Amino acid sequence: MAQIAPPPPGGRTDQVREATPPRTARPPLPRALTAPPLWRELLLIALFYAAYSLTRIVLVQDGPAQAFANADRILGFERAIGIDIELAMNQTLLSVSWLARTANVFYATAHFAVTLAVVVWIYRSRPHDYRWLRTGLMAATGLALIGFWLFPLAPPRFLGDEGFVDPVTALNSLGLYSGDASGSFTNQYAAMPSMHAGWALWCGFALVRLATRRWLKALGVLYPLTTVAVILATANHYLLDAVAGIALIAGALAVSWLLYHRYPAQLRRLGARAAAPVLRHAAFLLIVPPRAKAPAPAPETVGGVSGARPGRAADVPKQAARDRAARDQVTP
Repeated sequence: MAQIAPPPPGGRTDQVREATPPRTARPPLPRALTAPPLWRELLLIALFYAAYSLTRIVLVQDGPAQAFANADRILGFERAIGIDIELAMNQTLLSVSWLARTANVFYATAHFAVTLAVVVWIYRSRPHDYRWLRTGLMAATGLALIGFWLFPLAPPRFLGDEGFVDPVTALNSLGLYSGDASGSFTNQYAAMPSMHAGWALWCGFALVRLATRRWLKALGVLYPLTTVAVILATANHYLLDAVAGIALIAGALAVSWLLYHRYPAQLRRLGARAAAPVLRHAAFLLIVPPRAKAPAPAPETVGGVSGARPGRAADVPKQAARDRAARDQVTP
């Protein structure tokens, strides 16, 4: 008596298993979504920041008069709509000297140290998100130069007649502009938009979006809020400066994400066309020696006459063959 094998568990059959498509490896991401070489990125960041710092200084053209006039406009507008919170925060901070000193150090160091640390962390730990985040940060910072040029703005700490006090000067503490050299080699009227607020939002956004640990995500929320509170309480920025910097970073990140994730191929072609073709040609000429011209062919001789036109020499063998055939017919 034939034995019947029991059905497979779960009712699955070989046909069903064969119909199940095998898992395939995840396709590689486009080149636009991978981290670039480290040496090139370090060079790019160094050149960009140097150009950004020098441009901020060069853009001081109209002197402080226009910057103070714009400060009066900003402060008047904030008072008209009831958001002038800078003076109250400044006075509250000065009432706690240790907190004011801490805020001065935070304003002078965190802007650069935290941003650089987040950039390095993204490059090492989240390379697939590096390019579009870096591009968004650089694009927003470059566009901020237009604001510094078109709208020079004196910070609140320069408005002593309005009641503002610079905590660095009042407490004789360490700060971004505590020395004469730091104040001379920078544009202190580049307040609109606030890149302190913009860069802080960029760092917070990257941590909240990419970090897997809860304390890092919490830090990503607290850092921008702390930065905005510090720049207002230390009388370095107005509330509208912070709003403008945040809006600029948010818009740049949105456009950068769209370009890198929706149109990576088009973006790569655009970058290739804009990658300094003149420099590529110059490098080619320096590395590859010029090709020597081939010597002109010697003139051919046909029937004892040199310089025959091309094409006639090719007919000589055919004519000789016809002559031999004619002689053979005549000869018995």
